[in-house]
Amino acid sequence: MIIFFRRPGPRNQRKDAPVQQIRNQTAILVHCVFRLNVGYESVDGAFTTNVVAAAPILYCKGTLNASKTIQSVLEFVELAAPDASLVPCFSNTQIVFLAFIVRPRPVKVPIKNRHVFITGGSSGIGLALAQQAASEGAKVSILARNIGRLEDAKESIRLSTGRDVAIFSADVRDYEAVKKAVEEAGPIDVLVCNQGVFVPQELETQDIEEIKFMIDVNLIGTFHLIKAALPGMKNRADRGPGSIAIISSQAGQVGIYGYTAYSASKFGLRGLAEALQQEVIGENIHVSLIFPPDTETPGFAEENKRRPQLTSILAASSGSMKADEVAKKALNGLKSGNFIVPCNFEGFFLSLATSGLSPQRSFLMAFIEVIAAGILRVVGLCFQWNWYGNIDKFLGERK
Repeated sequence: MIIFFRRPGPRNQRKDAPVQQIRNQTAILVHCVFRLNVGYESVDGAFTTNVVAAAPILYCKGTLNASKTIQSVLEFVELAAPDASLVPCFSNTQIVFLAFIVRPRPVKVPIKNRHVFITGGSSGIGLALAQQAASEGAKVSILARNIGRLEDAKESIRLSTGRDVAIFSADVRDYEAVKKAVEEAGPIDVLVCNQGVFVPQELETQDIEEIKFMIDVNLIGTFHLIKAALPGMKNRADRGPGSIAIISSQAGQVGIYGYTAYSASKFGLRGLAEALQQEVIGENIHVSLIFPPDTETPGFAEENKRRPQLTSILAASSGSMKADEVAKKALNGLKSGNFIVPCNFEGFFLSLATSGLSPQRSFLMAFIEVIAAGILRVVGLCFQWNWYGNIDKFLGERK
């Protein structure tokens, strides 16, 4: 619950119009995002929170000093918008309450000397993930359809890291083939479901086989992989924290014109991940859902050739990232056990706006989600206003 209080001031300054209140809250949120850069993880059950120098110090290492952290958060809220007349005020009890209720608890998932199995590992994000995991000492297996590309990827990883990786050729749409590959690979500690296909087009004109293809690869293929890997993951030798990382997309957070089938396949992954986390938490397995933006992969240029013009207009603001940048964000996120892993600035805002009933391990992120909820709904409505305005304009010019 957020309680607002007004600063003392002349009577005429206290009669803030609703627009001014929104501006004040926006100022607070902007200060939160630009001045507070939270990276959180847990080492042996202890929080490590890093904050940029411009923000109040919220650095606690070792045992969690709750009173110090709470006081720092309260000071941050006070300093975040010093000129605003409307500031959210949390009592110590409310912040302690957030720290008490966040679930699952923070965890660190090691990958050194552990088996990391990555699908879609012959190129793009999957190959970058395999290279980074191997460089950190993981035993890496990669799966893809094309054996030639797998061989090339294996050689590339060996040259860049000095480590060999196991390769498996299978189509994720074929459960028996996936199950065979997983059994041959041996018990998995970290499973990364990275396979994906993207064919942008309006639903009315898109071939039904293309729609089925995307859903089969992106969604059903993920079910196949997890179902095949779970028995071995539950019986892994070291019983340390395991991870199932699912690569979704920002199109799995918000629907965009021309992404009807693709968004459906990616939105489905969120429901899968949220329910799965509850099913496997008792086995010390932690689910991460990664939301990359457009990523510069070998197939990206070809995909863009089919992208409807209006889709390009609406999606232009999100930008793109390189595959190794996304891989680094994804790997860091799964190692920290984060359920939601955004990959860029826009993704961070999307994650706040769509947090809903998703699990949250960090009470600091829960705090930001709570104070940001109201204003981000207003921001979201502004985006929808802009998008539908562009749609009306585009369709009007075509008539």
